Amino acid sequence: MSAYEKEGDALPQAMIDDIHQTKLALKAPLETPIGEGFRSANVRLREEFKLYANVRPAISYLHNRRQYDNIDLVLIRENTEGLYVGVEHYIPIDDDPKAVAEASGIITRAGCRRIAEYTFDYAIKNNRKKVTIVHKANILKKLTGLFLETALQVGEKYKGKLIIEDRIVDNTAMQLVTNPQQFDMILTTNMFGDILSDEIAGLIGGLGLAPGGNIGKDASIFEAVHGTAPDIAGKGIANPTALLLAAAMMLDHIDEKPMGDRLRDAIKKALEKPETRTGDLKGTANTKEYTAAVISHLG
Repeated sequence: MSAYEKEGDALPQAMIDDIHQTKLALKAPLETPIGEGFRSANVRLREEFKLYANVRPAISYLHNRRQYDNIDLVLIRENTEGLYVGVEHYIPIDDDPKAVAEASGIITRAGCRRIAEYTFDYAIKNNRKKVTIVHKANILKKLTGLFLETALQVGEKYKGKLIIEDRIVDNTAMQLVTNPQQFDMILTTNMFGDILSDEIAGLIGGLGLAPGGNIGKDASIFEAVHGTAPDIAGKGIANPTALLLAAAMMLDHIDEKPMGDRLRDAIKKALEKPETRTGDLKGTANTKEYTAAVISHLG
């Protein structure tokens, strides 16, 4: 928003050029007006850099949540297609210019194949055992039916290496609440992934612990997936964990996994005690105190 107010563009060209050069970015939350104003900067970044894969790991760093202990799963969401392509319009009737709102979801076989191949390759590379394909092909037979059909076809060459199953999205949402440990990896469409990944974040303690990676052919952008919080800016109570975990994901991506593991281990140790956790995680530390605790465990 500040960039838009200063330069008339939420994504200044100098910044775009810099990401094209480095092929990497670590992104904090970006504000998007609701219902009016400029188009989502996050969506524009996905389109500009063809960030087709959204990777959302979820790990239980807090061990006082009973059935939600020992969660270690990864959701991978197709990031450029589906209902989020923004093809929508109003249809006027009589004197009402907004009598009908209509939107189109667009899914391509090429896009489905690309995200399925990325997901199965990710599973093999990271020693995962099972991939659950999540869809709504019982109702959206063509839109998500194509996604399911293509993912299963791609999965044929991974037989014997991975367990591959499929599940309807509403059942998945319930099963995540009742028995999340049954899931290892989830592969799904853009909107379903957006919703389920936030649900999964809730299981591990909230969006303050949720990092994400947006992977493209020519660039990758890592982020804290929570929204902006201008109401608490400058108060020293914000939780920076999601952005720190996103930085660890970026280190993994550039083949610096030992450094990523070192950062994750320091975060895990800082989160063990209430006196070094921030208030959103039922701790007593402010932002600076929590940060100092993370740094102290980096030795």
